[in-house]
Amino acid sequence: MTTRTTRDPRPGVARRTGSRPSRRPGAALRPVRRAALHLAAAGVLAVSVFPVYWMAVTAFTPAADIQSETPSFWPAHPTLEHFVTAVRADGFAQFWRNSLLVTVSAVLLSLVVALLAAFAVARMRWRGRRAFILMVFIAQMAPWEALLISMFVIARDTGMLDKLSMLTLLYFMATLPFTVVTLRGFLAAIPPELEEAAMMDGASRTAAFRRVVLPLLAPGLMATSLFGFITAWNEFAFANALIIKNQDDRTLPVWLSSFSNIFGTDWGATMAAATLFMLPVLLIFLVLQRRVATGMIAGAVKG
Repeated sequence: MTTRTTRDPRPGVARRTGSRPSRRPGAALRPVRRAALHLAAAGVLAVSVFPVYWMAVTAFTPAADIQSETPSFWPAHPTLEHFVTAVRADGFAQFWRNSLLVTVSAVLLSLVVALLAAFAVARMRWRGRRAFILMVFIAQMAPWEALLISMFVIARDTGMLDKLSMLTLLYFMATLPFTVVTLRGFLAAIPPELEEAAMMDGASRTAAFRRVVLPLLAPGLMATSLFGFITAWNEFAFANALIIKNQDDRTLPVWLSSFSNIFGTDWGATMAAATLFMLPVLLIFLVLQRRVATGMIAGAVKG
């Protein structure tokens, strides 16, 4: 604040005539920066959502209009014929069952093992704990494609080719590092005094963890389980490489490639099948959206 003074006609008397607020440096640029951020966010949203939107539009577009020279942003005569083709395709229900079985099994197994490992890292002090955490981070950063050949050789030599149990173990190993890191952050953020108070009241350590700590881990468990579900549900490379002879054990991502043949690609049926393939993850995310967002932020910041 700056104050301006004027001299009073009487000698030696000065009086305040008013004040005006001083403007901070860069205050005039704030609306410009805010507009730029909003524009950037809108651009990212458009780039991310448009392919999904175009997939859904193509699924409802008649086959004769899909490859038209003047495609429209919404079909003039929407049709469900592509969804009928996808649902009636050979093995539709079987491949859905395979994907659900492999994905849910891998996620549950990862949550159980990661919860125990995260508890040991966050609550206990033991030799080699830092090295263990470092190895978990290294495993998380390793690209999947680099393990494809070695995993194929292991599966071949152990007789695990063409078996869903091998895919389950692979997806479990792929989601385990992220789950351990995230749950460790949540456990580190929960005061251990809560467990100690429960044990002073007569509860065992297991009972204190189950009744006190586990309910507080709900956001973290939801966030990590959703991440694991999406990772295993969308995986294609390992499922395509390890399921070779027994085609009945294929998963949905591999099944989507069946709409392409030597005569071309049925884009309508492919997009309809991809839309159906996307629905489970979308519905789960919409139901758990608030807790998942809280879990991702808290798990990334704490610990």
